[in-house]
Amino acid sequence: MMSPRPYEMGRRQSSVDETRGRIVAAARDLLVEKGIVAVDAVARRADVSRATVYYQFGTKIGLLEALCDDLAARGHMQQLAEAFGLIDAHAALRAFVHTIADFWAVDRACTRRLRGLAALDPDVGQVIGARDERRRAGAEVLARRLATADGDPASEGSQMNGRFAAVLYTLTGFEVFDSLAGDGPLAEAAPTVLALLHAALGDPPPGADA
Repeated sequence: MMSPRPYEMGRRQSSVDETRGRIVAAARDLLVEKGIVAVDAVARRADVSRATVYYQFGTKIGLLEALCDDLAARGHMQQLAEAFGLIDAHAALRAFVHTIADFWAVDRACTRRLRGLAALDPDVGQVIGARDERRRAGAEVLARRLATADGDPASEGSQMNGRFAAVLYTLTGFEVFDSLAGDGPLAEAAPTVLALLHAALGDPPPGADA
């Protein structure tokens, strides 16, 4: 006879995943509705104990990381690996911008709240700051690739790709997309961001590529 153990383990894991998902959803909803991420309030909204939240996520920062991971998964941020894998540096730049745009657009209200709260809540600020640094590192990699593709990255080129990395990091920030999109879909700001980036490179792309 087959042991019931694998089935029981699978059922327990499913229950754990459901609980974690409910807690993350509660954190998201409270953030959007009230602009807070408090463990006690999240526990009440998710109908679990405060201890359960800490057991599942360790700390408030762990809960915030899980919320950001959920946004990243829903926003298909895994596609960044595909963008960096493209041989053509300019194609990689376009894929990078569109992937970031899709990520920012996946839950605009939640992201706006998170980034606003980052200036007031040190825990939120730590989590958002670390993720921004990953985007900055990606911008630096792309800037070096573009400098190599377009000419010698040495001497003046190294200064130029440093400046372009800063421009790329800034223009792919949520606040830029949010402002450019206005009341329209946030992802529709991507062509404008790309046009500004190509202008910074001194090589505006054809309109169809923007």
